[in-house]
Amino acid sequence: MFATPEKLKAEIFARIPEKFHMRDRHCDWTRTQLHGAQAQLFIEGPSFDRDGNLWVTDIPWGRIFRIDKTGHVELVVEYDGEPNGLKFHPDGRAFIADYRRGIMVLDPLRGTVEPLLERARLERFKGCNDLFFASNGDLYFTDQGQTGLHDPSGRLFRLRASGQLDLVLEGIPSPNGLVLNLDETAVYLAVTRDNAIWRVPLMADGTATKVGVYIQMSGGGGPDGIALDAAGGLAVCHVGFGAVWLFSPRGEPLYRIDAPEGLATTNCAYGGDGNHTLYMLESRTGTVFTARVPVAGQPMYSHRR
Repeated sequence: MFATPEKLKAEIFARIPEKFHMRDRHCDWTRTQLHGAQAQLFIEGPSFDRDGNLWVTDIPWGRIFRIDKTGHVELVVEYDGEPNGLKFHPDGRAFIADYRRGIMVLDPLRGTVEPLLERARLERFKGCNDLFFASNGDLYFTDQGQTGLHDPSGRLFRLRASGQLDLVLEGIPSPNGLVLNLDETAVYLAVTRDNAIWRVPLMADGTATKVGVYIQMSGGGGPDGIALDAAGGLAVCHVGFGAVWLFSPRGEPLYRIDAPEGLATTNCAYGGDGNHTLYMLESRTGTVFTARVPVAGQPMYSHRR
């Protein structure tokens, strides 16, 4: 249907050092999510702070790392949780979608993690996965848990800056990464077990209408983390496929970036000078790899005031 996407060269930027690899250990997350396989680490949630440092989470072991511009890795905090998605607020705090505990907030200066939203209408979340800030401060996040085609009960929430929690969409088979489009009239939503990116148009009151498939994928495990570039195109991490795809604003596949190693390509973020570089994660090996991209990416919220 489309021409074969051009391949872009990837280079390794950083690795989580061996001293931080957990060996011969298991936990509930690895037993369930990885079907009992050992995970020395599983990094996720790439996000840049105001100083240009890249932060990543380590889900099974409750850790958050900071990687400076030279690729040096530092363990910032370790806490009792399962941190997945992470996004920075303009005030410098990092908001975390914690699979076990809900929405948490990290104070990078103090190195503390505290709960912000642990329940929706007195009920625990299934398992929060990723999050994204609108320009007005509203926080959109996915509640994935163990949902899939066998149990399409995942949810998309919006936590308004006022503190009001809205259920934007339910009945989703594994909602994962998400971004708002350029004019913030729709959410692009990675639905992993449907192997698709959904387009979720938003009504004036923030509720969803006329939800449809925007990009249909195949193979691997499905789309995971996604990022929006300055032109409105999408970078889509294809977990289980070992690649990241770049799509035009019309949904046409333009470029493919293969991970230097591994298949767990879970998430990405634009950064570097002018945001011309896409930073991508291979979660099982703890590797951050990069590629220069033809369209300059621009994190949509952190650069708005």
